[in-house]
Amino acid sequence: MALIDRLREIVEPLCLDLSVELYDLELNGGVLRVTVDQAEGIGMAAIAPLTREISRALDVHDPISGHFTLEVTSPGLERALRTPAHFVRAIGTPVKLKLRPGVAEDRRVEGMVLAADDTGVVLGPGPSGADQRRFAFADIDKARTVFEWGPTPRPSDAAAKDSLTKAGATKQNTKKKVAGSPATKAAGTPAASPELPAPADAVKVVNA
Repeated sequence: MALIDRLREIVEPLCLDLSVELYDLELNGGVLRVTVDQAEGIGMAAIAPLTREISRALDVHDPISGHFTLEVTSPGLERALRTPAHFVRAIGTPVKLKLRPGVAEDRRVEGMVLAADDTGVVLGPGPSGADQRRFAFADIDKARTVFEWGPTPRPSDAAAKDSLTKAGATKQNTKKKVAGSPATKAAGTPAASPELPAPADAVKVVNA
């Protein structure tokens, strides 16, 4: 079984137990990023306990060798689209695609998601006024929704926008395993990750 599938096997039941949707899971550069959501939107009240449960489960099963950082986060205002279900969910939303080399002369495409199925997505006219186009998922390298702010916000609205875009609470822990002893954790100083900016709702745990 591939490592990412093993991680999903560990994490997904924990999400279901807490009535949370596992939106995405990726392991990249020593960072295990678990993106979660709820129908009404998700906040720290749900993310914090889920982070503790995932961290405990990873201690028990120990699927990742060496140092890694666990990050449990909300999708944020702009979210990655990786699966057909993600594209279906994004119908009616503006997106940006980056196509694989050789698919088209212009690898970067923008448009509104008009339809999606198991094999591809249909985008409507983009900023250039181009016609509707269908793209096979096999031809898409990366995709992301685009959040469009409305008219220039009033002062009160600007404050609300600022609160949305600031990095949220983070928690940094360390874990050291001693031969013949259970894993132990010591809480460190809360700090935002300098290399991976987190969405407004996120918790990080650094493991070694």
